[in-house]
Amino acid sequence: MAGNWKMYKTPADTHAFFEAFKPLVADAKNVDIVLCPPFADLHAAITETANSGIAVGAQNLYWGKEGAVTGEVSGHMLQAIGCQYVIIAHSERRQYFGESEPDVVRKIEAALEYGLTPIVCVGERLEEREEGRTEEVLATMFDGGLAPLAAEQFAKVVIAYEPVWAIGTGKTATPEIAEAAHRFIRGKVAEKFGADAAAAVRILYGGSVKPDNVTKLMSEEDIDGALVGGASLDPKSFAAIVNF
Repeated sequence: MAGNWKMYKTPADTHAFFEAFKPLVADAKNVDIVLCPPFADLHAAITETANSGIAVGAQNLYWGKEGAVTGEVSGHMLQAIGCQYVIIAHSERRQYFGESEPDVVRKIEAALEYGLTPIVCVGERLEEREEGRTEEVLATMFDGGLAPLAAEQFAKVVIAYEPVWAIGTGKTATPEIAEAAHRFIRGKVAEKFGADAAAAVRILYGGSVKPDNVTKLMSEEDIDGALVGGASLDPKSFAAIVNF
């Protein structure tokens, strides 16, 4: 269960969040908990989660180790402060910052080089779903951004299916719609990397996940967890999702 805070919260807010959140998930079992705050809050989050079993991830990274790249943060830097995960190619990065599939490959490779687990996002826009192109879009993203990886690299990747039309809109893909997309993605993994890799890869669902819909989503065979946006900002709400 991963939370993406996007561009919300200060370090003080981060301390307050974890003070409330940690007791609520202290007994959580059989679940990996990840919070991905903005860069400015990473130190506070890592400090608060020390020895808690809660992992911290970043929301983005640059593929170079260091250099004259103003405004960017590298995997080397994220590793150095104690990050364990990083979100790659969120739809907002694709939409607002023009991230392409070659960028996705470079960022995954950079994350893995520094021991970070990439959470790689894929998903279709509303018009693409309405045109019946969901599988085409997912295939293009997989073939361009994930298929070029070596098998041993892919084995360390988490995939997040996030239909863009369901992110922050209050609209949620029905469990059946989400399952169909997850099943298609798993099929693509099987074609490229084999049945064992397809069975092992974790595919998260993201898109207006809330405490009142998480149980039905998680009951689907191919949905292995969630990448939660707005509901991860509230400690009680996110704890309810973790403890569903």
